[in-house]
Amino acid sequence: MATTSQPLRGKTTCKKIFWAVFPHACFILSLVIYAFLGALMFSHIEGTREVTVSEEYRTFLQNLTFLARNCSFSCFLNEGFLFSTADPVWFINPEDRWSFFGSLFFCCTVFTTVGYGNTYPVTWTGKCLCMLYALFGIPLMFLVLTDMGDILATVLSKSYNEFRKVQTKILASKLCSGSTCSKRNELKSRAQSKIVINEPLTIMEVLKSQSGMKQRPVKYRNVELFEMLIARENENTQPARNKSMERWSSCPELAREKTVSRVIKNFDKIGKELEKLDVPIVLMVLVIFVYISCAAAILPKWEKNMDFQEAFYFCFITLTTIGFGDTKLEHPKFFLFFSLYIIIGMEIVFIAFKLGQDRLIVLYKKVISFCAEKNMPSKKIYPK
Repeated sequence: MATTSQPLRGKTTCKKIFWAVFPHACFILSLVIYAFLGALMFSHIEGTREVTVSEEYRTFLQNLTFLARNCSFSCFLNEGFLFSTADPVWFINPEDRWSFFGSLFFCCTVFTTVGYGNTYPVTWTGKCLCMLYALFGIPLMFLVLTDMGDILATVLSKSYNEFRKVQTKILASKLCSGSTCSKRNELKSRAQSKIVINEPLTIMEVLKSQSGMKQRPVKYRNVELFEMLIARENENTQPARNKSMERWSSCPELAREKTVSRVIKNFDKIGKELEKLDVPIVLMVLVIFVYISCAAAILPKWEKNMDFQEAFYFCFITLTTIGFGDTKLEHPKFFLFFSLYIIIGMEIVFIAFKLGQDRLIVLYKKVISFCAEKNMPSKKIYPK
């Protein structure tokens, strides 16, 4: 029986792990598939578009030709307003800009709401599909952020609680002297000795604890009665999990219904851990600073036009989804492998914003209650 129960237990634990991870993997996989489908769509629409010569482009070429023939080099440099009217789309091949990796980078900037502005659709079909793509992609991205935020919130809260426990133990060991510690230990041992165990003892423990059982008549020491008691004890101490496994094996529909209901409950718990997170806001700011600093030290390795300060600024603008577009990437292919860093960083910033929001709400409540107390009319006591 032991050999057959162990594989069953292993299978049930694997199933539990699978169904526990399934909601998180489902969200992430959906976002990845959505990004790849968007990359294929925009690379086909914008990358294969026909390059037409517009009237603005012809006017720009005429003015540029006039300046080149009639002005000197200094006059040519002073006419900087001419280049401000130039559209960058005129000088870029659509196939190079809207390759698969370029389109994938554009999709990531859309549903993360970063929007650098250096890559944007030109055709009306691409613009309409971009709006539709963002309409469904942004809620999916926020759902992934909320789900992964629960995991990060659990890790942060547990780490912070363990750190506080270690800190209190160290402080207690420093404040506690030898004599006081011994007295405290004696008091604890006395208090523990006075505690009454409310849990019922098993039959074997009762028989072993009773020293006068051997001196009793033979009918209390009957072997058959002893075996019946042991059998009854084994039935009572048998784990309920095996019984449930037997019911599930006889009726697998019950197991499926129970598993499905458990998975549905996991979907309903999204965002609950994030609401319960309570760590100092200074700790979150420190985590964000370290996280951005690590990327700012790595990013200049393939972006030669960036130093540490420029990379730090670029990562902060990206993770906060501001995306001015003043700092551009020369190699978006390499940065796409950094997309996991962006998603995790946005979750950390999202948690920090959530904590800051909670602190602001508490502050507003205190200010409003203080102002209400000040404006409350004082009670006048009239004589009878």
